[in-house]
Amino acid sequence: MEPVTSTSPEHDAIQRIIGVSPWAEQVRRSIELVAVHQSSVLILGPSGTGKELIARAIHSCSMRSKRPFIPVDCAVTTGTLFASHMFGHVKGSFTGATSSTLGCFRAADSGTIFLDEIGEMELELQAKLLRVLQQRVVVPVGSHAELPVDVRVLAATNRDLASEVQAGRFREDLFYRLNVVAIRTIPLRERIEDVPVLATRYLAELSARHGMPMCALSPESTEILQQYSWPGNVRELENVLERAVMFSSGDQIDPDALSGLMVGGAPGEPPALGSTAQMAMAATRGIVSATPLPGVYRVEPKLPSGAATAPGQTAGAGDADAAASDAWPTLADVERMHLEKTLAATMQNKSLAAKLLGIDRSVLRRKLERYGLEEADGAPGSAE
Repeated sequence: MEPVTSTSPEHDAIQRIIGVSPWAEQVRRSIELVAVHQSSVLILGPSGTGKELIARAIHSCSMRSKRPFIPVDCAVTTGTLFASHMFGHVKGSFTGATSSTLGCFRAADSGTIFLDEIGEMELELQAKLLRVLQQRVVVPVGSHAELPVDVRVLAATNRDLASEVQAGRFREDLFYRLNVVAIRTIPLRERIEDVPVLATRYLAELSARHGMPMCALSPESTEILQQYSWPGNVRELENVLERAVMFSSGDQIDPDALSGLMVGGAPGEPPALGSTAQMAMAATRGIVSATPLPGVYRVEPKLPSGAATAPGQTAGAGDADAAASDAWPTLADVERMHLEKTLAATMQNKSLAAKLLGIDRSVLRRKLERYGLEEADGAPGSAE
């Protein structure tokens, strides 16, 4: 695809869909085609593959680009709060309603509403949403007046909605209402040629936005990243690169700075880096430690000599290796490992992870923040 020389916002938005793969080129063309129409668009694909980025690009290229883009996380908009959050309420309609609110649909009037994780929405709430999409009116909580809204609806999910319909977990009529045009994302492992391009762009953004040193990948590091299977997709790539910049001492990222990658080691398990030889190569880069996932190991960089210790403590020679091999895990260590295992098993779907763990999503978010596993939501260019 020829580079776009225009600096218009719409072209900038499309060019944020980075890549040289056939998929990236097809998605950019699809955005240009569907943006000029008013039809609903359903964006399907695994977590971390850039679904919200595609939605924002569609909005930026549409006639509604000057109007609001309102993202809604359907996974956390549940129960009695749904109607108020989505359709607004009038003053005094319930305890604590000290003023009237617009709600997401009226806030997005003349613009675009993005219903993220639509597959997580409860059936009862799906019926309320369907009526709004059909009638194009909302009724605020505490009012009987139907207020017209003019919004374009974009939705995204990492679930197979056709299967969800068959299983009775998603309304068929809502599925067809949303699925006018479908755009599918694919895992990063299926467009591995895009990894160097994505890495270069994200490293530049780290330097420009966060004041981190400007680094480039060494050829060896690029080869490792292209051989990796990326279970967390683009979001995982961004995390790995951010850690790599912190571990790098110069302006080049070498293999020993690539931490947190998962490699397969057990017989019969598909190795993330491709072969037993690559498992051995990973061991030369750092400490290879077992994870709760069978046959999967985590590679972290070796601690440099004289690594920082807790205040008042001294570290003798070999202490780092001893700590890596002999230290008994604390409860915090076990909890962190279980959180990482759950996030990996759910492909970073925090709503599903919270359900598997039997805790509220807000509790999960606090735990992820405590252990440094939480990413900044809504950062420009970050994947969905």
